[in-house]
This record gives sequence, structure tokens and C-alpha cells, in this order.
Amino acid sequence: MHGSCLCGDVAWEAASAPQFMSHCHCSMCRKTHGTAFGTYVGTAADGFRWARGTDRVTRYASSPGGGRRFCSRCGSPLPVGPTDGSMYLPAGTFDDDPGVRPSAHIFVGSKAPWYDVPDALPRFDGFPPGIGQEVERPAPPETAPGRARGSCLCGTVTYEVAGPPARLVHCHCSRCRKARGAAHASNAFWPIAAFRWLNGETRTRHYKVPEAQFFTTCFCVVCGAKTPRLDASRDIAVVPAGALDHDLGMRPQMHIFVASKAPWFEIADDLPRHDAAPTG
Repeated sequence: MHGSCLCGDVAWEAASAPQFMSHCHCSMCRKTHGTAFGTYVGTAADGFRWARGTDRVTRYASSPGGGRRFCSRCGSPLPVGPTDGSMYLPAGTFDDDPGVRPSAHIFVGSKAPWYDVPDALPRFDGFPPGIGQEVERPAPPETAPGRARGSCLCGTVTYEVAGPPARLVHCHCSRCRKARGAAHASNAFWPIAAFRWLNGETRTRHYKVPEAQFFTTCFCVVCGAKTPRLDASRDIAVVPAGALDHDLGMRPQMHIFVASKAPWFEIADDLPRHDAAPTG
């Protein structure tokens, strides 16, 4: 198995067979990836190595004894571990098909209120029996009616949006998958006037794909979690939906760039699907 970050500075490979692959809905994964869930593959640590870019690998201690890694240049989530002899690979950063498919949803008890799990995979409110310990589920911060707040994983960056988003979409393009390290991005769009930074705007970093017209990913420099991007030229605030702490007042409306979706992910809902960006 091979993987790399969005900018390509960091790459890794794993020679051991893939193990348990699961979709994780815990609040830490949702904030780290900025989407409905993170997807990780376990593999033996002794078969893992960094192929390049270790100087770009940044670690944030997200929990006692645990941590998250990300590329300091583009913010892509990176493999974590070793934990109990295993490494855990964020599936969206794979360069090839890992040859394994998801077998469960975990921490469904903490899932995003705007996301309904559509497939028939086994579901666990926390870890599957015999794997790991329960973790505390933080209560969402208080906010005024009609508003939703969001934050990065470490809490350095916080913000607020007013009213429901103009749209909410799952994007399966290869850039979103690399940037989020997940099956797809889940992005909510508001007019800029509906968005307000509360804290930490200066602690965000932006990486624009050089050949892209618009594609830019934003993340907290401390924890690597995805943060909003304000595009004044189009008057839109692009907010990573997984980082929001409240119901959006809207459910996802469509899948876009489905022609580029990950080979290991199957779309199970009946939302409209577009091979690329919809027109009109």
C-alpha cells in the first residue's frame, strides 16, 4: 500500500497486509477530516515506513497516549501510530487500491446530526467489543438559535455561521480525498456575510493546488484539522461540515465528482450523483 499527501511532499508505504478498515464518526475524526467520518485501515507497524518528507510531518497530541499527524504544508492527515504494534492509515491518502473494504461504522453514537448512515455495515456506538476503551463525548458549545458553531480539533480556531447553508455536498474528487484523508469531503456553503470568525483566524494555513483555478485547502497549524475558506471572489464561505458542532438545518444534497471516487468506497444512499461538478 502506498499513500501521499495533497502537495506530494510526504509519502509512505506499508508492506504488511491491511487489517480492519472502518468508518469512524467520533468528533475527533470529524474535526480532523472536516467530513462526516474518517476511514482508517490498520496494518502491522513493522511493515510501515515513511518514503519521504518526514521533515513535513507534524504531530498533535489529540488524546492521552494518542495523536494525529498531518503535513505541515498542505494539512493532509497522515498515518498515526504505532499503537499496540499497528499503524492506522487514513484511507483518503491512498495512491492505490488497498485491497480491503470497510467492515463497520464505529462511534456512531457521536455521529454528525446532519448525516444518516445509509449502508448495512455493522454499527457500534463506540469501539467494537474488545477493541479500545470508550472516550468522552464532549457536549456542543452553546449558541444562539439559528446559528451553528464550529472549531478545529484543538479549539484554537472557532467560528460561527447563521442560518442553514446554501448547499451541502459530498465531493469525491481526488484533491478532496487527499486533502481530507477521507472517502470524500462534506462541504457546506454560506454567503460570506453569514460567516463570522470567533478566534484563531490567524492560526489557519492555506494551501492552493498550483494548477487549480480555485481549489484551496485550509487547516489549523496546531492540530491540522480542516478550517473554513472564505472566497471573496465568489462570495462564499466553504465550511468543512464535519467540524461543525450543531445541526446544519439541512441534509446533504448530492455527490459530485463521483467519476473520481475511491475504489474502496461504495455510495449507498439515493442522493443525486454527478460525475463532475454540476452545471447550472
